[in-house]
Amino acid sequence: MPSVHGPALLGTRLRHLLELLDRDVAAVYADLGLPGFRPRYTPVLRALADTGPAAIRALAVATGVTHSAASQTVAQMARDGLVTLVPGADARQRVVHLTARARSLLPILDAEWAATATAAERFEAELSYPLSRLVDEAVAALRRRPMRQRIADVAPHLTAPGAGVG
Repeated sequence: MPSVHGPALLGTRLRHLLELLDRDVAAVYADLGLPGFRPRYTPVLRALADTGPAAIRALAVATGVTHSAASQTVAQMARDGLVTLVPGADARQRVVHLTARARSLLPILDAEWAATATAAERFEAELSYPLSRLVDEAVAALRRRPMRQRIADVAPHLTAPGAGVG
């Protein structure tokens, strides 16, 4: 049986860590009378509250996620009645607007955000190295040299054209 420690299961362990964090933040939202509200919504709502309507690409930059992740989050938020999408100047662009319902949630979400930020700071104080700093360093390292390239460096035969099952 493989060890659950070390880098071999890093992706699995990081997903588990995120599940633990998100599950408890989602439980706080449920305690606040917002069952089904997802932790990934709050950064988008806060960005829109700060800047006004924005294109999905701008929201991706503001929240530090990929365009695809921002698009998926915005689509779910639209289904949940938190945002509307309006065509932009370019037919391919969609501009995201907060709904009245979302604006009404901002005071409680701001309070939750502040409490979560303080709790996260205290959580990091328990660790030997700040998790947020480590995540920033890891993202920067993977931008410099993606994991696919790192795998190719140690096993070029796995990433060569035609290397798959065939």
